[in-house]
Amino acid sequence: MNNEEAKIIEVIDQLRPFLINDGGNIEFIKFENGIVYIKMMGACADCAMIDTTLKDGIEMAIIEEVPSVKKVINI
Repeated sequence: MNNEEAKIIEVIDQLRPFLINDGGNIEFIKFENGIVYIKMMGACADCAMIDTTLKDGIEMAIIEEVPSVKKVINI
């Protein structure tokens, strides 16, 4: 694991309690070519707000801490 991945996981770990509060969770899959691959789980996987949560919440928080990240994709 490189420094970028460690920082990405750190940001995800900070966001996780908020997702768990809503019955969901998030799993880091990989970081490749500027793209973070995650898996939204539980209530988050089927939530109508997933796109907003992903772009305006998770992606924004990760890019703020790790500028080399271009986008976050839920797989």
